[in-house]
Amino acid sequence: MKLLSKIKYDLLALLARLSTVLTTRNISAATSFSPQTLYLSVNSYNTIMTTNGDDANIYFPVISDSNMNHQKIPIALLLPGSRVDPSQYSEFARIVASYGFTVVVPKHVRSLPNFGFTGLVPEASQINDVLNFMITENSNPNSPIANTLDVDNLVLLGHSFGGAVGLTAIDNSCIYPVCEGEFERPKQLQAAVFYAASTFVAIREFIPIRNKGIPIALIRGTLDGSSVTPQATQKNYELIEAPPKALITVEGANHYGITNINNPTGARPDPNTPTLSQEKSIETIARWNALFLRAYALNDNSALDYINNTGDTLDENVTVISEV
Repeated sequence: MKLLSKIKYDLLALLARLSTVLTTRNISAATSFSPQTLYLSVNSYNTIMTTNGDDANIYFPVISDSNMNHQKIPIALLLPGSRVDPSQYSEFARIVASYGFTVVVPKHVRSLPNFGFTGLVPEASQINDVLNFMITENSNPNSPIANTLDVDNLVLLGHSFGGAVGLTAIDNSCIYPVCEGEFERPKQLQAAVFYAASTFVAIREFIPIRNKGIPIALIRGTLDGSSVTPQATQKNYELIEAPPKALITVEGANHYGITNINNPTGARPDPNTPTLSQEKSIETIARWNALFLRAYALNDNSALDYINNTGDTLDENVTVISEV
């Protein structure tokens, strides 16, 4: 073999081996990420918010005293479904908190005379009320979460009607009955994830969601037998104008896959019986909520890769459509 040909042959062989090594390492890196919780312990407390008088449960990760330089924790507001008692989200909220969020679950009672209804229904004004309260709580030396919050980083979680409230709020719209009076989306809002959500059920129309700068994920269960059908959730996903966005489907979950029990007392029952256990459904939905928010509100590259590339391969109960 001529010298030049041999050098070329050896170089190509080296590049081929190097390519194989790099590919193997990339595959290993993609599959080695473990989507486990970051904090071993989560505490909670109940309080009355001074901004609007709502009762609220607050779930927060326990931070080790030895970690003096730890990153401040974002505020996560969970907007419940209509007629669902906030206590039904305790398991879900604890899991999300264990990924590094302080989760606020308020109990908001409203009167909707046009619908002949008074009861548990969220609305857009809660977003600013909760944010302002948590800013005060962060400065309160007697608060369990004093000086732990990143008050410039707010994310939204929501279920059913609460998801519709969140979607219209991100659009900066104020449409009855999800909003009354005036509303202005806070600049601190960074990202959102909603389960079993559709604007059509709440405001009787699908609207484009002008979300530029705010990543959104919609999660749906394949067995949702409520008026928020999987097709309605997909339609709302298509109307989210700007990526990043994701449509995450959980096999075997129904409308109440996010609550402590299926068909909680007082809520409109879902006639479909879930095939995914309630415990597994809650864990799956909470994990995907938390990792989407970590990916886009905390710039967590491992979570980003999990959401958009490897997660639905590793999770047998989930399929994902995403635009990055």
